[in-house]
Amino acid sequence: MPNPTAAILIIGDEILSGRTRDSNMHFLAGELTRVGIDLAEVRVVPDVQARIVAALNDLRAAWDHVFTSGGIGPTHDDITADAVAAAFGVALDIRQDAYDILAAHYAATGLEFNAARQRMARIPAGATLIDNPISAAPGFSLGNVHVMAGVPSIFQAMVASVLPGLTGGDPLMSQSYRIDRGEGVIAEPLGALAAEFPDLSFGSYPFIRNGAHGSNVVIRGHDAARIDAAMTRLAALFPGDGA
Repeated sequence: MPNPTAAILIIGDEILSGRTRDSNMHFLAGELTRVGIDLAEVRVVPDVQARIVAALNDLRAAWDHVFTSGGIGPTHDDITADAVAAAFGVALDIRQDAYDILAAHYAATGLEFNAARQRMARIPAGATLIDNPISAAPGFSLGNVHVMAGVPSIFQAMVASVLPGLTGGDPLMSQSYRIDRGEGVIAEPLGALAAEFPDLSFGSYPFIRNGAHGSNVVIRGHDAARIDAAMTRLAALFPGDGA
């Protein structure tokens, strides 16, 4: 049975402008690989509601899970909750349990729980809250969409809250082998080897070291014995190179 699939939708003008470097996709990919959920697509969209809604509807129809990153803070351009509600056709209102979590947090910190901060208690109808142990403002899950903060430490904490409740499959494993020859030399035998092992994924990642061309070949799959067998064949094709 194939593994469940997922996509991540990264939301924010700051990502597209290059002002902020995204790290959430990299983190999520590693965590999903660990639990046996295959990350199949990544999209980045601006802070434009229609664009977010369109991307959400595409992704949630195509994949088992969609994780979003960004746009759930207190400012006017934090519109992810609005977009999710619009995508699902449900109401968006301040929810009492989310409000109470935030009110307690701001009372404890001595900061004003003003109207802007109260925006973070707006949750689409029917959603389940995602715990935020860092700054209290919750994320939420609705259907197969999991809505999370863009701040990396908070995103990571929310992923840790969500993943235990998702059904995974077989973790993806990999082995690599360094070949000190250019891709033009190895392409044909490597392609033939990949055809022998259609259940595995073969990737070639070229490098130049001390003026010489080489490639790191990575074999990925869910069956350790098959990966071992493919690596043995690869080493036999290119003896004298190294892992």
